[in-house]
This record gives sequence, structure tokens and C-alpha cells, in this order.
Amino acid sequence: MRYLPVAALLLLFFPHSADAATLDGAAMRWPFALPFVGLLLSIATGPLLFPRVWHHHYGKIAAAWSIVTLASIWWLSGGAVMLAAVTHALLAEYLSFIVLLFALYTVAGGIVVSGDIRGTPLSNTVILALGTAMASIVGTTGASMILVRPLIRANLARPHNRHVVIFFIILVANVGGALSPLGDPPLFVGFLNGVDFFWTTRSLWLQTLIVAGSLLAIFVVIDAWRFRGERAGASTGSSSAPIRVRGLLNIPLIAAIVGCILLSASWKPGIAVDIIGTHLELQNLVRDAMLIVIALLSLWLTRDEHREANGFTWEPIREVAKLFAAIFVAIIPVLAMLDAGKDGAFAWLLSAVTEPNGTPKEVAYFWYTGLMSAFLDNAPTYLLFFKLAGGNVDNLMNALSGTLSAISMGAVYMGALTYIGNAPNFMIAAIATERGIKMPSFFGYLLIASSVLVPLFLLLTLLPIAPVLH
Repeated sequence: MRYLPVAALLLLFFPHSADAATLDGAAMRWPFALPFVGLLLSIATGPLLFPRVWHHHYGKIAAAWSIVTLASIWWLSGGAVMLAAVTHALLAEYLSFIVLLFALYTVAGGIVVSGDIRGTPLSNTVILALGTAMASIVGTTGASMILVRPLIRANLARPHNRHVVIFFIILVANVGGALSPLGDPPLFVGFLNGVDFFWTTRSLWLQTLIVAGSLLAIFVVIDAWRFRGERAGASTGSSSAPIRVRGLLNIPLIAAIVGCILLSASWKPGIAVDIIGTHLELQNLVRDAMLIVIALLSLWLTRDEHREANGFTWEPIREVAKLFAAIFVAIIPVLAMLDAGKDGAFAWLLSAVTEPNGTPKEVAYFWYTGLMSAFLDNAPTYLLFFKLAGGNVDNLMNALSGTLSAISMGAVYMGALTYIGNAPNFMIAAIATERGIKMPSFFGYLLIASSVLVPLFLLLTLLPIAPVLH
């Protein structure tokens, strides 16, 4: 993807119309989804079946599936439609997504939590609880990047440590972000579509408390059992160095990132640039530019030894950038077919979440949004079901608040089911692998996460205390 900036620049000078042709999802059938399925299978099986080839060539493999996707669109609808579709996917969706992740990864990577943090059940639980609470304030990516390296260092000497990272992904990178639009990308999408900033806090606090509290309790039991069976001293060190936080100048930079996001949502100058039918609004362009500047300031102002102490490298964000660029391209036909509603290849989905009289099925919205979020990325999936439920924000926040809650919980909570359900998941797994923790394969993680989460989701569906799903 190294030529993406050049390609984006060339698009500015490419002859186009403000009314570029759009992709007709109703004209597509299920085989158009096969490149996306192939990409997911490559991500799932590549590190397991051919690890050396995958780690050296994952970018080329992902790009190949993208090319197959674009070729199929060209064959069906022509070059103009293909160019408009890929322009929208990369500039309107992927660009802001990766810029925000890049800024949070860079800034948070300059904050060093050092000292004698030992990987005991108590210290691990405290870090997980702290990260879960932080996630709705600084975002799941920000909280993850600040705490994942101290957690890994604390547990690196333990013979059984991957369960700690798995619960970190579930809690800090997903569930903890359910209480504000700053927490998780799908909720930010809802905020940009008019959902009140504190609506999720008011509506989802109890359900999030139930899920997060239950997960922490499960973790304590598992970690205490593992810890008791390990050799004495395997997870502790002789050092008595006090806990210190360095790189504090990055804290106001994280606040500046949050400020940029809020500014872009509240400032509406009504100015936009059109590139092959994709409208890029001025406030979003300014936000992305400011985020890049903030990341560069962090690189300039943070001492090199702070990042070195963190074991900071660019490989995790590079891997996320390449794979998610391919995901955003390969998912184009899938989203188009879903967007076609009853006229598309996935018309069964609309009937699955709606009663014959038009009333939404809240439980169905929760499970379908969640399961699709686990494999299609939770931000576009949230938007799809938001539109499927009518897209009237006033109606969704009031008369259909249960439906919006179901969509929100499904997207945020079930993003934890796979490595690709939410961007920080893959990033954390990549960092842990790079530091020597043997993380499970794609399907291995899916099996472990499902065994922990699915019973909780079933409980959430059935509990009278969670009336939004009834």
C-alpha cells in the first residue's frame, strides 16, 4: 500500500463527475463476496499454515484479493463505477479510520509505565479494570496502546500468559469502549449521524457493567488458577523499582486528539471537496490533518528512550494499515449487496430482523449486528444496521431506543470475537506476538473468545434486568 498517497493525489486530477455512478448491489449475487471471504480465510489461516510466507508477504496477499474485488466490479459495472467505489472506500472510510489509529498508536506509544509491575492476579485485574474504565475516555485504541506493553512486560516470564492478553483484547479493546462515542468507532459513527453524545452512557451503563464485571470475575478465577500452578517466582522479579509514568507530555496530545474529534463533529462549515463522487467535508479533512500533526509532534517531543523502553516499532500499525486497506476494498461488494435490502442477495437479513408488521426484532438486531461485526469490522456494520432500522435518529433514540441499544451493544461487544472485529484487536495481538507471547491462531482465538463471551451474551439476552433486548 506504499503507493496509496500517490494514487490519492492522482485522483484529484482524474476527470470525474460530482454525480459519479454508484455500485448497484441489487445486480450482484453471492459470488461477488468470495474475494472478501478469501481475504478473511487468508488472515485466519496464513499465520497458521504458512507463517514464513505470510509474515513476509501478507501485504501482497491482501493486495491480490483487493485486485480481484476491483476486477469483479469492473467486469460488472465498468471502470467508472469501480473507480468511484474504491475512491469512496479509501478516502471517505479508510483514510480517517487509519489516521485516527495512527495518531493514537503513535501518541500512546510514547507513554511509558515502568517499574516493578508483577504479573499477579491482583495486578493484572487492576490493569484490566483500569483499561476498561479508560477505554470510553481515550478510546479503545488509546487505552490499549498505553497499557498493553506494561501488561506484557509484567507477564512475559510467566509460562501461561496468553489468556491475560486475550482478556485484555476483550475488555480494554472492546467492551470498555461502550459508554461514549470516543470509545469505539461504531459509536462515533452513530454520533456523526446525530446520536446524542451521552445517549450511550445513559442507555448502556448497566449492560456494560454486567458484561465487564462478569468478565473480570471470570478472569480472576482463570488467572488465579494458572498463577497457582506455576513455579514460584516465575512471574515475579527481584526488582523493587517504583512504578513511574514517563512521556507525560503525550497526555495533553491525547486530549488534543479527543478535541479534534469533537471539533469535527460540532463544526459544520458546509464546505466539501468532491473526488469522483466522494464528498470530503472540510471539517473531516482538517481533523485528519491535525491528527497527523499531533502524531508528528509526539514523535518530535518524546524522548527516543521512552519509545525504546516500550519496545515501540512500526510493524503492528503497518500490518493493520495494509490488512484493513484490503478489508475496506474487499468489503465493497458485500456492503453494496446488504445495502440493496430486499432487492439484494442478502434480502433474508432484512426479514430476519423485522417482524411481518414492520416492528424491529431487538434480539435479532443484537445478534446479527454482533456476529457480522466480528467478521466485517464493527464500524461499517453498525452503520448498515443503523440504516436498516430506518436511520431516523430521533426515533431510534426514543421510540426505538431498544433497537439502537441492541445495535450498539452488538457492534461493540461482539467486535471482541475475532482479531478483525475491531482494529485494536489485531494490533494488540501483533504487539504480543512480537514480544514473544504465543497468541492463538485466528480460529483459536475465535474459539476461546466465543467460549467466554457467548454465554454472557445469552445471559444478557435473557436477563430481565436488560429490558432493551426484550
